[in-house]
Amino acid sequence: MTSPTIKKETKNKIRVEFERTPLLERLKAKFINLYTVKRVVWYLFRFLLLLGISYVILFPFFTKISSSFMSPEDFVDVTVRLIPRHPTLDTYKAVIVDNKYFEALLNTFILSLTCGLIQTFICCFVGYGFAKFKFKFNDLLFLLVIFTMVVPHATLQLSLFMEFRYFDVLGIVNFLGGGVIDSVKILESTSINMINTNAPLYILSFTGLGFKNGLFIFLMRQFFKGIPDELEESAYLDGSGVFRTFFSIIIPLSVTMMITVFMFSFCWQWTDNFYTELFYTTSGDILLPDIIKVPKSLDTNYAGQALYTSAIRNTCGILILFPLIILYLFGQRYIVQGIERSGITG
Repeated sequence: MTSPTIKKETKNKIRVEFERTPLLERLKAKFINLYTVKRVVWYLFRFLLLLGISYVILFPFFTKISSSFMSPEDFVDVTVRLIPRHPTLDTYKAVIVDNKYFEALLNTFILSLTCGLIQTFICCFVGYGFAKFKFKFNDLLFLLVIFTMVVPHATLQLSLFMEFRYFDVLGIVNFLGGGVIDSVKILESTSINMINTNAPLYILSFTGLGFKNGLFIFLMRQFFKGIPDELEESAYLDGSGVFRTFFSIIIPLSVTMMITVFMFSFCWQWTDNFYTELFYTTSGDILLPDIIKVPKSLDTNYAGQALYTSAIRNTCGILILFPLIILYLFGQRYIVQGIERSGITG
């Protein structure tokens, strides 16, 4: 065996030889080799690829944000591209005041928050049932849930409208009112008109048939299938029932996934215009999709009318999306964790 003295002398010789080597040669020996070159090329390629993809994705947003600060003169000035020559906030002021932005913001927030909370709880409840309980026609019912994600909404448009325009559960309202339903029409006096109210959206959310509820049930089912059955079995042995186990054990474990589902539901309801245009037929409570129009105080009758009108509509879109961006900044961590734990990628 080599003695410690010989090892120490060998290390000292190597150190002395290394110190005598010029600095430039040492740097060449360390960095200029095939492995380092491959790493540098790979990093440069990845950086340029991500930079190009980011440019393609972000450039339309930059142009829309820039045009929202432009004055009418900038749209007829051929020298103006992205940076306004006469920046102004007149477009934002007109949209906020004339289109009643804050009123629409409050109405949409109440509607989206209520639907989001209802859908989160209902989809969590239904997803837990599909994941942990075995019953007859389980797979068939879940297939029907998936089928709701496939059926286009437009095919149900007339049926949904008529159902809530003449709302009656199993003919109970008609029976109590003494009315008669024939093959020609339904008497309005013996039904409930829910059009131009939030009730249709609340009922659809509560029954698990709301916007994208099939996807939310699927996400919750995949998440609950990953929870060990031993946790529930231990709770059952301790005397807990199904509902107590669900609320005291399962719900605390699924907070991250529930936040993810809530954010998806909130955001999709926030920008929805299919159901809102279907159930809101008269000018009542305005929602955010209703503000996408040219304010009356802005004069668009000039040479750059098309560009100016497009910029105004883009400004409306920016004001609609701004609260969602703030929400995403605070909740992006929960979205990533929820998707990761749902097992949807597997």
